[in-house]
Amino acid sequence: MDTGLLCEGIKALRDRDGDIDALIAPRQEEIIALLAKYVAEIQLFNPAYGLVGTNDTEELIIKHILDSLAPLGIIHRLLAQADDGTAARIADVGSGAGLPGIPLAICLPQCSVTLIERMGRRAGFLWNAKARLGLSNITVEEGELERTAPGNFPLVAFRAFKPLEPKLLASLFRVCAGGGVLAAYKGRSEKVAQEMAPLEKLCGSWEAIPCAVPFLDEERNLLVIKPHDKRMN
Repeated sequence: MDTGLLCEGIKALRDRDGDIDALIAPRQEEIIALLAKYVAEIQLFNPAYGLVGTNDTEELIIKHILDSLAPLGIIHRLLAQADDGTAARIADVGSGAGLPGIPLAICLPQCSVTLIERMGRRAGFLWNAKARLGLSNITVEEGELERTAPGNFPLVAFRAFKPLEPKLLASLFRVCAGGGVLAAYKGRSEKVAQEMAPLEKLCGSWEAIPCAVPFLDEERNLLVIKPHDKRMN
């Protein structure tokens, strides 16, 4: 696989965020190789498993790999702010093909990333990808979010997931550790505001943080939602 586009995209992310640069620069060759291998795994299994909506290499790199990594610096900073005193842990809910969890795990080897996926075939792909890429910091949980142990994760991420509604929001908050946050990959800020308007009273606070994706002419935001302080309940 020609890694030129991947290298250009990673360089663009490094240039715009100092934390991304610090995370990737010492390991860039290894990271590029792992991401390229991951793209190849998706392309191999996608026709049978329906993991993502395209098998085109360029589209996979831009709309899935670079999109997953665009908020890497924001996520790194959010994990640093978590106050539960435990090692950095990320949950990727409705992981599907492992997006954003696998790209994040590749770039954050010090973090433990749990991929939560209810569909058996897709969970099987995730186990295979973990083995093929040699990612010891990944755990795969096959099953519904409601079966995940509560209060374990300083950061709960999800991408291309269901629109938020009260019951789902409560399930997501349930797995957050004290001081933890939800990090939802979203599009235009206007749509984010519309989605959050009926949910504001259920949250401690929320913020849509712009995170442009290299080579993608679409607005992207990371929606960061903080639950009400559990210590006050």
